[in-house]
Amino acid sequence: MEKENKNVHTTESIFEPEVRKHHRRKKKLLEFTHSSTRATMIMLGAAVLALIIENTPLLPTFGEFWNSFYLGISIGSFEPHISIGHFINDFLMALFFLVVGLEIKYEFTAGELTNPRKALLPIIAAVGGAVLPALVYLAFNMGSGFEHGWGVPMANDIAFCLGILALLGSRVPAGLRAFLSTLTIVDDMIAILVIAVFYTANLNVIWLAAGLALFAVLIVLNRMHVYGLAPYLLIGLALWVCILLSGVHATVAGVLVALTIPAQSQVKLGRVNTWFEAKAQNADERYDPGQPDIAQKEYLEEVAQIGRVSRMTIPPITQLDYFLHTPVYFVILPLFAFANAGVLLAGTDILALIMSPVTIGVFFGLLVGKPIGIFVATWLTVKLKISELPDGVCWGHILGVSILGGVGFTMAIFVTNLAFTDPTTIASAKIAILAASLVAGLIGFFILRREALCADCADDEPEQLEAVAD
Repeated sequence: MEKENKNVHTTESIFEPEVRKHHRRKKKLLEFTHSSTRATMIMLGAAVLALIIENTPLLPTFGEFWNSFYLGISIGSFEPHISIGHFINDFLMALFFLVVGLEIKYEFTAGELTNPRKALLPIIAAVGGAVLPALVYLAFNMGSGFEHGWGVPMANDIAFCLGILALLGSRVPAGLRAFLSTLTIVDDMIAILVIAVFYTANLNVIWLAAGLALFAVLIVLNRMHVYGLAPYLLIGLALWVCILLSGVHATVAGVLVALTIPAQSQVKLGRVNTWFEAKAQNADERYDPGQPDIAQKEYLEEVAQIGRVSRMTIPPITQLDYFLHTPVYFVILPLFAFANAGVLLAGTDILALIMSPVTIGVFFGLLVGKPIGIFVATWLTVKLKISELPDGVCWGHILGVSILGGVGFTMAIFVTNLAFTDPTTIASAKIAILAASLVAGLIGFFILRREALCADCADDEPEQLEAVAD
């Protein structure tokens, strides 16, 4: 009887029997698409597939598909035409930056960045992890003509870093997850600033002013407590067009839109439970077991009101993040990797590619500059008592995540496409990014795994001693 009563409160118990299987399948799909580890594996698989295709007879068709086919739209006399490759890099990646912007806003609103003392540690670590790789790159490229590629090794990959950390499961301290999450968010903020300031060409002031005006409209909507997402997204689309035509990279529009999305619920959460209970009681009183479902008008109206308030309870920023998570991490990022990660090796002088100052600068910038910058900045911040390590986190953990910082992938490839135009130089940067990201990911993972195993052994020691004493 107790088991029966318990089942009444499960979600599945309210469905008709024929609907339950569909509900289970949907639940499994949601679980699958909210795993950062699986998203990382799919993105890695897309990159490997691109690398393979790039070095097969399919190459001409592959390259032509991304660069020769155009998507065109017409709005009066305005008829822009962009290739599929540019559509992915300029429009779809703006949605990725929109998600990054939502994460940035969350950190400032409810995350680690709300506490200045706690926030200082990952912020300073991220700055150290951005400055040193750029200096390492410049050390290998001064006078080479490729100095403007210094931004390539600055940024790490939030999806890959968190995906690798997720492989270790609950053995990783919660404080370390928060540290790495905040570090990667701040790292992305630095990358966005670098893209906007240093990788913008032929600035069109009129279009930029129009974009800023639309951004101001979005801020006004936020201040007027407009909670519906539709106005933000429609104006955001117009903002994207203005930023694209201004010469500033269009993905910046995604971050600007994200910063204006309301982070507050429309209802007072402290009172909503009482309201739900009263409405549920009203609905129960209006339910007539003898009537077919379609005739339960009063009952259905009460339930509809509960549904409307339930939707209003979820803050718009949470709604949008939930809606975009699956398409961004399981479609857009793998598509970006598939379109951009390929490197032509067949018929290439591999030794010349490896010995290129761009390859060396990017590789050592990510694999050496990034980890040292993060670790030393963290160490100095703690030693100078500016901040302290999170609970349960030791220096072995910091070493592991510092090396994970060398996983550049998405952001590094993205900046590569902005920094260089020559295909050979782009190939040099990409091969360095892929090699450094692979090595950094493996080393970082095994260091963190060793720390997790040591922690498990330390936890088991008291029990073993008790057993021996008995």
